[in-house]
Amino acid sequence: MILAAILGFSLAACSQGNNKKENKTTTQTSETQEKKEMKTLIVYFSATGNTKAAAQQLAKEFNADLYEIMPEEPYTSADLNWRDKTSRSTIEMKDKSSRPAIKGRCENIADYDTVWIGFPVWWYTAPTIINTFIEAHDLSGKTLNVFATSGGSGVEGSAKDLKNAYPQYTWGKSRLMN
Repeated sequence: MILAAILGFSLAACSQGNNKKENKTTTQTSETQEKKEMKTLIVYFSATGNTKAAAQQLAKEFNADLYEIMPEEPYTSADLNWRDKTSRSTIEMKDKSSRPAIKGRCENIADYDTVWIGFPVWWYTAPTIINTFIEAHDLSGKTLNVFATSGGSGVEGSAKDLKNAYPQYTWGKSRLMN
């Protein structure tokens, strides 16, 4: 009888030890899942393909997903002629309230903790289509980083303009990628 009682207590102690071990493993698994669930999204607008290539490079670097901002009306070469004062891009950039229409929305934006927003620098800042994207999405609680391609301008002015226009968001890094 005494031997049976000792054996019973031993099994109960082993069982509790295993439960603690299982709980620890479950906790570690939950923490690991949380870390894995922190995701990065690369959002970009590319008029000629240069920014798309930069976005793909960033996506590889950060093991991130890609989302392309597509204008409802694609830009033609004539639209992008910055020397023509009547070109679409010139008109949009002169009017800071301009919000070119975009196709669709990034429906799963809530899944991401970090969002890189990329674009070609137009008139020393982000094209107004970037404002269209930002205003169409709730970016609260995310770290927003900026990357840009440019033939001669830096990214700092563009990043500063976006931070000033949307101070309610958390802004992080900026990177020029040529």
